[in-house]
Amino acid sequence: MPGTPQLITVDRPRDPDGVVLFLHGGGSRRDSAAVSPTQLSVLRMIPVAQRVRRAGRGRLAVYRLLNSVRGWDASRTPVQDVEWALDQVRAELPAAPVALVGHSLGGRAALLAGDRPAVRTVVALNPYVFPDDAPDLRGRHVLFVHGDEDRIASPAKAEAVARRLMRTTDVGFVTVTGGKHAMLKHGATFEKAAADFVAATLLGDDSGGPAARVLAGEQWVTS
Repeated sequence: MPGTPQLITVDRPRDPDGVVLFLHGGGSRRDSAAVSPTQLSVLRMIPVAQRVRRAGRGRLAVYRLLNSVRGWDASRTPVQDVEWALDQVRAELPAAPVALVGHSLGGRAALLAGDRPAVRTVVALNPYVFPDDAPDLRGRHVLFVHGDEDRIASPAKAEAVARRLMRTTDVGFVTVTGGKHAMLKHGATFEKAAADFVAATLLGDDSGGPAARVLAGEQWVTS
């Protein structure tokens, strides 16, 4: 049975200039539909969230979302949980632009929920996408960061979705050489790309790195 989604506060300045929501991945399990805060797919987002928090220098409200159910349940998808989280954030901070940062299925949820009015930025880390995913993200800044040794989420499928989005959207694609799905190897590269991109697009703080090269107009970058 689906549970209740939860927002975990990583940082909440008094008057933030932007909001960042972190979306975990994790496939479904036969023995349990519930999301545990200690499952590896949830824990993987903690260092990314902390890197973005530091890059925000006290100007970003940062939250981690725990989904209502593991995986991608047909009756309650992670996109609905993101919509719930956006409603919570907008009730408290109605004027702040939002960045969605997701890994694996969370990356797919970030892309599919990225058309909501509050969202300015989408970062998809090793996103587990489907070939027919075609969100309308016009007016947003979108970054894919994908390891070329990911054997769970296909880099080729992510690239196909990115190229489709590029027809109407500001899109960048960073390939992490030697990067695998869990983002443990070369994790700092994934974290820095996400932090640079969020800081640049929400705060105008261009701190360098592959994401900055994307924002400078180089759409395909290898770390």
